[in-house]
This record gives sequence, C-alpha cells and structure tokens, in this order.
Amino acid sequence: MDEREILTRFKAGTLGRDEAARLLTGTRQARTDTRTRPETAPRPTEPYARPPAAPPGDPDTQPPVQPPAAAPAEPYAQPSVRPDADPPAPLDAEPSAPSPGRWYAEPGAVPPPGRPAVEDRYAVVGIAGRYPLAPDLHAHWENLRTGRDTSRAVPVTRPGLAPAPPGRRGHFLDDVAGFDPEFFGITPDEGALTDPQERLFLEVAWEALESAGCTGSRLDALTSPGGPPRALGVFVGASSHDYALLAAASWTDGRPAPAAGHGGLPGRLASALELTGPARAVDTAECSALTALHLAVGALRREECAAAVVGGVELLLHPSRIREGAGEGVGAVVLKPLRRALDDGDRVHAVIRDTADGRTAGSRTHRRTDGAHETRESTARRIGSAGAATGIAALTAAVLQVRHGVLAPGDGRDAAAPWPRTCDDTGRELPRTATVEIAADGGCAARAVVEEHPAAEAPTGEEPGGDDGPFLLSAPTPAHLAATARRFADWLAGAADADHPAGALPAGLARALRAGRAALPCRLALPASDAPGVIAALRRFADTGSAGDEARTADLRGGADPMDLGGLPQTRDYLTALWRAGHREQVTRLWLNGVDVDWAALEAPSPGAAPAEPPPSVHLRRPLWLSTDGAGAPREPEPTG
Repeated sequence: MDEREILTRFKAGTLGRDEAARLLTGTRQARTDTRTRPETAPRPTEPYARPPAAPPGDPDTQPPVQPPAAAPAEPYAQPSVRPDADPPAPLDAEPSAPSPGRWYAEPGAVPPPGRPAVEDRYAVVGIAGRYPLAPDLHAHWENLRTGRDTSRAVPVTRPGLAPAPPGRRGHFLDDVAGFDPEFFGITPDEGALTDPQERLFLEVAWEALESAGCTGSRLDALTSPGGPPRALGVFVGASSHDYALLAAASWTDGRPAPAAGHGGLPGRLASALELTGPARAVDTAECSALTALHLAVGALRREECAAAVVGGVELLLHPSRIREGAGEGVGAVVLKPLRRALDDGDRVHAVIRDTADGRTAGSRTHRRTDGAHETRESTARRIGSAGAATGIAALTAAVLQVRHGVLAPGDGRDAAAPWPRTCDDTGRELPRTATVEIAADGGCAARAVVEEHPAAEAPTGEEPGGDDGPFLLSAPTPAHLAATARRFADWLAGAADADHPAGALPAGLARALRAGRAALPCRLALPASDAPGVIAALRRFADTGSAGDEARTADLRGGADPMDLGGLPQTRDYLTALWRAGHREQVTRLWLNGVDVDWAALEAPSPGAAPAEPPPSVHLRRPLWLSTDGAGAPREPEPTG
C-alpha cells in the first residue's frame, strides 16, 4: 500500500490513526532507504529549497514529503510531516488542541523535543475589507463586536435599481459607483466600463497589500525558488455578472460593453503590479472565497508563488437580485508561509492551519468548541446573504476575533465576551482557534481552521522614536498626496496612547513606509524626528502644499531619474554605502529625483519585530457608471427611489 492509498483510506475513515502512522512510517522509511541520488536533497545554495515531488494525486491534498534525513535545513523550506508523527488530523477534529505532531511556534521559542518548530501553516500578514455600514475593518469590527443590525432600505443613490417594494431591506455597501481611476493609471472611460466588483476589489486588495507592507520594494523581494520577482498570486471568489446585465439591456451596435467573465478580477491587479504568480477567479457560490483560499494555500505549498492575495466580492447591481436580506461585501487577505513571515518581520494577524474544499468539507459532523465557529448562517445575520463574499466575510470575522481575543455576539451569545485561552495537560496555553465552514445550496462546501499567533497580540520592535531615516509618503497626483498627508496627520494625532507615548512616532512606522509602500510619482520626505513635528508638517503640506524648511517634495510625473542612475549596476552598491555611512539626506534626495531605492535591502528586517500598521493610501473616488448616450463616455449615476 503506497502513501497515497494510506492517506485516502485514513481520510475515508477506513483506517485508524495509529495504523496509518505505522504504515506511513514504513512507507517513507522504505522510500528514504532507496534514495541514493544526491540531487534529491535540497541544495544549500537555494534560498527557498523545493521539497521533493509529491506522490501522484491532488497536490493540494497531499502533505509535504519528508526530505532525506541527511539533507541540511534550508531557510524558508516548506516544513514536512515527520515519519514518526501522526498523520494530519481531519478537519472535523477538535480544533482547539494541536495534534501530537504539531507545535504552537512562538518567535525565538524552543520547540518541545521531537516536534518541528514551524509547520505547514500560512500567516495572514495583511487584511482589508468593506462591508455594510463599514467602510473599513475598524468600523466592521465595531459592528461585529456590538452585534449591530446593518440592514436598511435600498439606498436611493444606488444606480440601476428600480425602487424596491416598500419595507424590503438588505445589507448594502455605500458608494458602489465610486472609483479612483487615476490612482491605478486607468482612464475614466475604461473605469466606467469596468465592473464595479472589479474596481472595488482592486482598491481593497491594494489596501490589504499596504497592510502587509507589500506594495514597495518588499514586493520585488517576493520570489519563489529560481523564479522571477513579484511572485505574488491572486485568488478571487466572485459569482455575479450584474454590470454586464445592465449593459446588455441598453446595448446598441458599435457601443462598447463591459468585458464578460471574472478574469479581470485577479488579472487587473496582476497586470497593474506586474505580478508573476498565478491569477485565478473562482466561482463556487457562497464558498467562492474559501475555495480561493484553499487554492492559494496549495499554490504556496507547491512554491508557485511566495505570497498570495485571497479575496471575494459581491455587489447587488441588478434589480432582479434585490431580495429581502440580500447582502454585499468585499474583502481580501494576504498570505505568506509562516516561517517566511516571521523571518521577514511581518505582523501576523492570524495563522491558517488547515483548509479543505469539496462536499465532504461541509458535510462532516461538527465538533463544536468554545471558540469561534463562523458559518454561512452567522455571516448572513451580520451582512446578509452576501453570495461570493460570504466566505471572505466569515474568514475576516474569524481573524478579527482571534486577533482581538474577543468572541462576537452569536452562537448563543447575546453580547461580545472575552475569549480565554485553554491549556493542555501540562498547563501550557493553547492558541485560540476558530473554524470557518461554508456550505452552498448547490452542493459546494469549503472549510478553514484559523489559529492565533502571539505576534498578533504583542508585537515587539524598535524603541519609539529610534528611527533616524526619513518619513516618506508618495501618491499618483498632488491631490492624492495632500489627502494622504492629512490622513496620516489625523491618524498620528490619535495614536498617542500607552503604547505610543506622546512625542514619539509609533515603533517601526517610518521604516514600514519606506520599505512597504510603492514609490509613486508625487513624493514627500520629512525627517522622522518626533510625532508633533511630523504631524505639523503633514498638516501644513495638506493645507498649503509646503511642509516647511526641512521637508522636501518632488513631482516626477514628467519624468524620473534624469541621469538614469537606476539602470547602472553600481547604483545599488553606491546607495548601500551611503546608507551605511549615515548619509540619509543624500539617499533621500536621490529617491526624490526618481532613483529606485530598494529600502528593504538597505534595512534588514528584524524577525519578530512587527512594524506599526499605518493607514492605507487615500483613493479620491468619484462616480463612474455605464453611459446612456451610446458613446461609451462615463457619466455620474442617477439616483433612484
């Protein structure tokens, strides 16, 4: 009996755990004994060594194969299932207690004897979303925590919808017609022809990447073994085509129409950022986003990408879909292998411990725990029946509860409640664990297990005010830059609390902005001295366009790097030498002149030291909708009702 058959029988329940472990031990030992070719071991020179090929079958359902015992340990190598460990626990096992072969790894901690330090787990390093009565996740968490009813009548400003019957209520997003085409380099005409679902996902995915610090030079550093940079995958769940239906109703010969299908959802982001990872749209109804999560984990496990954006979106744009209790939403998370996230110094919001896809994922008997259990029904009570956004909304709710250590109302709770950790037999605290299960009417089902990580609760980093590098902001236009400066000034003014003493910038903030944000044409550089000085300079710039004598600005829309220094191989060494010698001003001036500065390479990450999470860039949204004049020109939507 080979390994695949053993695992198949174990999952089907015809083979016990102990017998499966014994058989797997014998199978893998036999395979190890027959390996004589030295090239089967990962090469020490490869920064992300590929594990040996998996046995035939679905790679998403096969555990990583243990490399030969003599193989050296590799940085970022995918962890393997040890021959002496129990086989992976089925997803209907008790989620709050790790299996004997698992260990809850903390940065710098020593694993118990015989257990691997980091397993085949995936860190949520970025997260963003927009949900009913919640333009961001701060407002959404407040709605979850308080059990707020987000239903309302159809907004009178919603374009394209006939007046709904009296008394009909749903859960709607605000400003679905709004978009900022200039931010993404899209013309207004093209923006008007783009499905609002695609536009909204583009904005939210960008916010999630900024949350993860992956829109700047750190994006270039995302590489798979032997592959090109920017190895970021995009996996999106979507199921409706309302915008195309609206366009078809008024289409005439020669008139442009929105593109059919959902390929633009991942494709638009992949094209805009020149990504080299897989880009897939998924339609499994309410399970779409969780199915996308399962595919993303498989791609990360196979090292097809170094990180992945996973999301889902649902908008109600056609009158035929305005039903009682209908809902909307859009959300995205950014995933990395846990070991790499810790080595990169990322903030870990939560950990994806397991995923499953298929009808058996939703039909298994639930073993209810004292933790969070997110389902299609619990999600509908909060944001309505939200179609393809159901899975990402449920996943987001699980991550937020795990991160805050608070159980939201529902599942027998009338109010939010503290979520204490449980302990194992030795008294060791176990991580908070949440399950997410979505079953669609058509038979599709998907599931994920979300686990707490200690770095999400108590990040450590440099001392406040200890960064002597510049405080940098950039944007596509001067108006965007001024609006972003005002947003940061307001955020910093409210950040002076027990963790960020008055007068000090949040730890790691300036560094996070340098390495984690894209360098766009309009730029602002300030000395990162103290919070009051930065706040005053930002507000002065937002009001007048000038930030004071010590601040510097640049507008590179007419051309950048006039001396073409970025094209010289010696430039990187020159920048490194300047930075190490303490010439911060000179490096900053080169950046203001358009030289491509790899800040992530200049400043090595501090493993376990998560930076402060700054607010996202500002999108200057304006209404864009289908034209009614046959010329394809964008127009402002007309209110209904």
